[in-house]
Amino acid sequence: MKIEVDLDLCQGHGMCEMEAPDLFEAERESVKLLDSQPDSSHLADVERAVRYCPTQALRIVEE
Repeated sequence: MKIEVDLDLCQGHGMCEMEAPDLFEAERESVKLLDSQPDSSHLADVERAVRYCPTQALRIVEE
Protein backbone atom coordinates (compact mmCIF):
# COMPACT_ATOMS: atom_id res chain seq x y z
CA MET A 1 0.00 0.00 0.00
CA LYS A 2 1.17 3.49 -0.80
CA ILE A 3 -0.36 6.77 0.42
CA GLU A 4 -0.48 9.82 -1.81
CA VAL A 5 -1.24 13.36 -0.66
CA ASP A 6 -2.37 16.05 -3.09
CA LEU A 7 -0.77 19.11 -1.48
CA ASP A 8 -2.76 21.40 -3.80
CA LEU A 9 -5.96 20.15 -2.12
CA CYS A 10 -4.68 19.70 1.45
CA GLN A 11 -5.52 22.56 3.82
CA GLY A 12 -4.04 21.13 7.01
CA HIS A 13 -7.29 20.30 8.80
CA GLY A 14 -5.55 17.44 10.63
CA MET A 15 -8.26 14.80 10.36
CA CYS A 16 -5.69 12.37 8.97
CA GLU A 17 -3.43 12.89 11.97
CA MET A 18 -6.35 12.23 14.31
CA GLU A 19 -7.06 8.93 12.53
CA ALA A 20 -3.46 7.80 11.95
CA PRO A 21 -1.02 9.79 14.12
CA ASP A 22 1.85 7.41 13.35
CA LEU A 23 1.60 8.25 9.64
CA PHE A 24 0.53 11.89 9.39
CA GLU A 25 1.56 15.15 11.04
CA ALA A 26 -0.66 18.16 10.46
CA GLU A 27 1.21 21.36 9.77
CA ARG A 28 -0.05 24.89 9.41
CA GLU A 29 -1.40 24.62 5.85
CA SER A 30 -0.77 21.03 4.82
CA VAL A 31 0.12 17.60 6.14
CA LYS A 32 3.48 15.92 6.47
CA LEU A 33 3.42 12.27 5.48
CA LEU A 34 5.60 10.35 7.95
CA ASP A 35 5.47 7.02 6.11
CA SER A 36 4.24 6.84 2.52
CA GLN A 37 4.36 3.03 2.40
CA PRO A 38 3.10 1.66 5.72
CA ASP A 39 2.59 -2.04 6.23
CA SER A 40 -0.85 -3.61 6.14
CA SER A 41 -1.30 -3.32 9.91
CA HIS A 42 -2.08 0.38 9.33
CA LEU A 43 -4.68 -0.20 6.62
CA ALA A 44 -7.78 0.52 8.75
CA ASP A 45 -6.27 3.77 10.08
CA VAL A 46 -5.26 4.92 6.59
CA GLU A 47 -8.70 4.10 5.20
CA ARG A 48 -10.31 6.24 7.92
CA ALA A 49 -7.86 9.08 7.24
CA VAL A 50 -8.74 9.00 3.54
CA ARG A 51 -12.49 8.80 4.23
CA TYR A 52 -12.55 11.69 6.73
CA CYS A 53 -10.25 14.08 4.83
CA PRO A 54 -12.52 17.09 4.23
CA THR A 55 -10.74 18.09 1.01
CA GLN A 56 -10.25 14.54 -0.34
CA ALA A 57 -6.49 15.16 -0.59
CA LEU A 58 -5.51 11.60 0.36
CA ARG A 59 -5.64 8.36 -1.57
CA ILE A 60 -4.40 4.82 -1.25
CA VAL A 61 -2.53 3.28 -4.14
CA GLU A 62 -2.32 -0.51 -4.16
CA GLU A 63 0.98 -1.81 -5.42
